[in-house]
Amino acid sequence: MRPEILNPLFAEVEALKGIGPGLRKPLERLGLKRAVDVAFHLPSGWIDRKRVTILDQGDVGQVITIALTPVDYRQAAGRGPFRVHATDAQGNYVSLVYFGGNPGWAKKLLPLHETRTVSGKLESYGEWLQIVHPDLVLKPGEEAPAAREPVYPLSEGITSRRLSQLVEQALDRAPELPEWIEPSVLRQRGWTPWRQALAAVHADPADQKARCRLAYDEVFANQLALMLVRASTRRRKGQPLAGDGRLREALKLPYAPTGAQSRAVREIEGDLAQSTPMLRLLQGDVGSGKTLVALMSLLIAVEAGTQGALLAPTEILARQHFESLTRMLAGLPVNVAILTGREKGRSRDSTLMGLADGSIDILVGTHAIFQQSVSYRRLGLAVVDEQHRFGVAQRLMLSAKAERPPHLLVMTATPIPRTLTLTQYGEMDVSRLDEMPPGRQPIETRVISDDRLAEVVDGLGRHIAKGGQAYWVCPLVEESEKSDLAAAEERAATLQLRFGERVGLVHGRMKGPEKDSVMAAFASGRLSVLVATTVIEVGVDVPNATLMIIEHADRFGLAQLHQLRGRVGRGEGKSVCLLLRSGQLSETARSRLALMRDTNDGFRIAEEDLMLRGPGELLGTRQSGEHVFKLATAELLGELLPIASQDARLLVDRDRGLEGERGQAARLALYLFERDAGVNLLRSG
Repeated sequence: MRPEILNPLFAEVEALKGIGPGLRKPLERLGLKRAVDVAFHLPSGWIDRKRVTILDQGDVGQVITIALTPVDYRQAAGRGPFRVHATDAQGNYVSLVYFGGNPGWAKKLLPLHETRTVSGKLESYGEWLQIVHPDLVLKPGEEAPAAREPVYPLSEGITSRRLSQLVEQALDRAPELPEWIEPSVLRQRGWTPWRQALAAVHADPADQKARCRLAYDEVFANQLALMLVRASTRRRKGQPLAGDGRLREALKLPYAPTGAQSRAVREIEGDLAQSTPMLRLLQGDVGSGKTLVALMSLLIAVEAGTQGALLAPTEILARQHFESLTRMLAGLPVNVAILTGREKGRSRDSTLMGLADGSIDILVGTHAIFQQSVSYRRLGLAVVDEQHRFGVAQRLMLSAKAERPPHLLVMTATPIPRTLTLTQYGEMDVSRLDEMPPGRQPIETRVISDDRLAEVVDGLGRHIAKGGQAYWVCPLVEESEKSDLAAAEERAATLQLRFGERVGLVHGRMKGPEKDSVMAAFASGRLSVLVATTVIEVGVDVPNATLMIIEHADRFGLAQLHQLRGRVGRGEGKSVCLLLRSGQLSETARSRLALMRDTNDGFRIAEEDLMLRGPGELLGTRQSGEHVFKLATAELLGELLPIASQDARLLVDRDRGLEGERGQAARLALYLFERDAGVNLLRSG
């Protein structure tokens, strides 16, 4: 339970004064649902407002705050601007300019011969000085704006000034808390207490020392939580699994495992032989052969007389794994079953019985294998694929499925920067597949303007005529008024006019059986072109598909482009990826596409993606289940992570974890930064 001292800060955002239905919606769009979210919504920049008493040509280009007295109104002919001529304390003239609309409200705001405090950007117009649409016009007695005004990330319906007022209320709810940082680190950095630092960043967004302190707090809480999860897991007794090799030796593989695959299997085998439950992350770029490593690991569990479970994030990926494992295990005495939300009736009952009596050796499934009704006779190993789709709490739920905690192997085909490997998976050992199986060729990537679409379709026709298959990826299912992106349904219809029934369509809104039918037709070669949304990002393996066309590629993140590109290049044939871009590109989009063209190295792409997007948008999309870094930027992560990790380890090893005085303060930090869920789950387990 959250400590009572933090409850005012974690109140719903409606607890702040002045928030009604109209303001709640833009706040929700910004992710600001509680007072703490508002307090941690840091300024993205600032406006320096220079306070002056006299108008000066030297201040042109700056935002000034000055007392002015309106002396005359001028309405330009036609639809021209409305001008309020005003003077400063010495009679110097400036024109306050308003475009469009009824000038009545400007006259009410700036009545003649009554002094007002005006703030806005001073400009020159011929021989005149002017301020176009002043930011602020204040009556006598109203508080003048701060010399440095924070600028916040905004949503339609809320201004930076209004948000600043809400921040002030949220900060009033933030309590003074005891210090959780190691005193020597605090002295060396010269940091103020966390609440003081939080207030300082909002008052002066340029205060880098205060920003650094807040980022450190968040990274420290993250590292401490992961270390406590690891320490708690290590204390629990698992079941050693020692396979005799009979099933692995009977496997008939199409190629000898790479050195990286063999190394990873040895590391996993060593972990499984221990009574301490394995916690290992297997990282491998697309096509590096993680499925084989997972299979070998599951076979060790089966050889040792236990069951294995392979958890996938989507039904498509679960069925892909089921088919791959069934094919690779053909002729071996290993019973593989599948369990997704689609399995119903007798089929489901039969699978549940087989798990309970131990006749099913390996279960492949989606989150359905978490459900309370699913019980295993002796679960020895759980493998979680595409780990970034699952939160820490979700992966720990598997521990409740066995008398002793099962060994856990998590895999990701999305390369993760080394910095984020530590922040997201710091409680795990890491194996890395950095070699490709023999025969895999680099994918040739080309960036093409979308005004050459007709040429691309002609090229697709030549590719099909030679017996090739291709993916065509679109970002949306249907046209919307808010977007000009090509819809998958419309693109499929257009291509069907040219290529007939050889074109299929798959997207996330289709029902499971319908989706499976289309995928099966493409895998068997009955379809030559598969038009799809990003539902094919993971779990599709068709070696004959050697052409990938991604429409509006400039709208995708780097990691997602890399995942999509990885759907081709899975056979021995030469593969090509065409990135169709729009005519107007931002510098970020241009550099992103250039990097995709220049390299197939997923780990390099991941590092660049981190720098472009920041840690809060890990892997191209906000990940469900995983906590987002709100305060720590990519640059600060690299600087602070080693120090925070050492500080957290010192607390766990020397200061009796959360029991001592600093530990009690650190407990508050865990709750403040919401890193307590995994620790609580482990303790209750």
